[in-house]
Amino acid sequence: MVSTGYNPALVALSLAIAVLASYTALDLGGRVRAAAAGLGWAWLLGAALAMGGGIWSMHFVGMLAFEMGLPAAYDLGHTLMSLLIAIGTTGAALAWVGRRRAGRWDVLVAGPVMGIGVAAMHYTGMAAMRMPGHLAYSVPVVTLSVGIAITAATIALWLTFRPTSVWQRFAAALIMGVAVAGMHYTGMAAATITAEEAGAHSAHLAATSVDQQNLALYVAGVTFVILFLAMLASAFDQQRIQGELRASEERFRAAVQAVRGVLWTNDPQGRMTGEQPGWTALTGQTRAEYEGFGWADAVHPEDRQASVEAWNATVAARSTFLHEHRVRARDGLWRHFSIRAIPVLDPHGAIREWVGVHTDITEQREAEAELRESNEEIQRYAYIVSHDLRAPLVNVMGFTSELEAVRQELRTVLRDHPQGARIDEDITEALSFIQAAIVKMERLIAAILKLSREGRRRFSPEPLAMTPVIRGIADAQRHQAGRKGVTVTVADDLPSIVADRLAVEQVFGNLIDNALKYLDPARPGTIEVTARPACGNRIRFDVSDTGRGIAPQDHGRIFELFRRSGTQDQPGEGIGLASVKALVRALGGRIEVSSQPGVGTTFIVTLPREPVTGRGGAATLDPPDTISLAAE
Repeated sequence: MVSTGYNPALVALSLAIAVLASYTALDLGGRVRAAAAGLGWAWLLGAALAMGGGIWSMHFVGMLAFEMGLPAAYDLGHTLMSLLIAIGTTGAALAWVGRRRAGRWDVLVAGPVMGIGVAAMHYTGMAAMRMPGHLAYSVPVVTLSVGIAITAATIALWLTFRPTSVWQRFAAALIMGVAVAGMHYTGMAAATITAEEAGAHSAHLAATSVDQQNLALYVAGVTFVILFLAMLASAFDQQRIQGELRASEERFRAAVQAVRGVLWTNDPQGRMTGEQPGWTALTGQTRAEYEGFGWADAVHPEDRQASVEAWNATVAARSTFLHEHRVRARDGLWRHFSIRAIPVLDPHGAIREWVGVHTDITEQREAEAELRESNEEIQRYAYIVSHDLRAPLVNVMGFTSELEAVRQELRTVLRDHPQGARIDEDITEALSFIQAAIVKMERLIAAILKLSREGRRRFSPEPLAMTPVIRGIADAQRHQAGRKGVTVTVADDLPSIVADRLAVEQVFGNLIDNALKYLDPARPGTIEVTARPACGNRIRFDVSDTGRGIAPQDHGRIFELFRRSGTQDQPGEGIGLASVKALVRALGGRIEVSSQPGVGTTFIVTLPREPVTGRGGAATLDPPDTISLAAE
């Protein structure tokens, strides 16, 4: 038997290496899951080198600290094998628990693998010793050392991938380092060394004499350099993360300012605590005034109770807070704010704090109020106009009745006159046009009155045979077309649709009137209305003319209200085509234009055969964009 002991300085050095290696591995391993795509393997490799290399170095220094009175050397092959075992098993275990889908029970698989690997490293390193003696092991103590290794490895892996602070990580590294060192020295205690003969002893001593303390310092020095570099990389990464966090916070604050918002935070119970510079800048409240629920004092008295109740209900439900109320600003004025707050959870799912933003919507609310007032004024004016239009319309209807009586008398007087029949026919046609115009005016007045009462226009769809409808529109403008020498042709096979009659008459009446207005009076022109099926259950109506055409750059602006294109030599305010576009969109269709200067223009109106209906059968809006086509 050989009398043995330990060098206290080298024992302390081995323990320091174990603790430092544990801390480094915990820090690097904790970055594996949070690493960007493609970088997780780098942190995993660093953690494996730090843990495996650190444990191996601790083992080597601990072996050198063992004073057994015999000279010892180490077989290079076995020594390197022990190092590879330490790194390989450590890396495999870290990779297993570092998977993104790994659960807490995976440490029960990786822990024993790593622990057995550490034990294998230790006893492989022991087998690398070359000395003039024999080694024997106590099986119970060896078993104990393996158990310590498995327990220490399992705890280490559990701590590696568990969110921890710096001090928690340091305490875990200290426990882990002591446990790893304890495993090593327990394994050493399991060994019994028996010396050989004195001659062999002396010869071996002469052949293998080395300065063990210097060797231990070399190993420890290299290990500390490796661990220092690993910690330096960790420090640079931490600095990068902090820089990204600062940039993210600056972007967040800039975004809040961009939307005219005020950022604030509350504790898990919904109470305002700590410094709230944004809230102070908005309301002028001091910290003592707004802490707890003191912020409610800055809320308008009419909105205060509802705001507090809504906030308490949101905190209890752990949901997103969405609310609006008025807040007294620093200048004493009440301003409208939209509030949105969300709970911020810690890694365990508990609410850590509430983060909210007050967004100033005062101008929006004031604009909405002005819009409501303007709309009400328009409705009142529309009612007055429609009421005042009825008086002259009644007079026209009265004169029409008198003209009808005159026509009857003239028919008797001119019965034997050569031109009597033609005169009677012209008067009859003129009266029919007047009566048609009166009916249309009555419909428009009724629509205006309905709009003034309801605040929006509603349609009453009905089956429409489009050929007679559009021919009636064309006949009403026959005299204007005749004066210009224009021929208006309406196809005989226009399909029927279901739509609001007055809206359809307005659409095609404006298009035909617009075409008549811009036909060249110096040469005969034509206006043609045709139709054909379109995509889906829709009909495409083409209103084509041989007029002056529209320049390409004006194709879009002709549909804008009060905007006109080309030479302004015709009366008009730029309202007709804008109203056509609005009506077509409201009917669920679309309007396009294809035109070439000097050749002519085609307005393409696509309407559904049946109106698009929503709940309750009310007509709904389907406003596709207006498209300007290239000239054909």
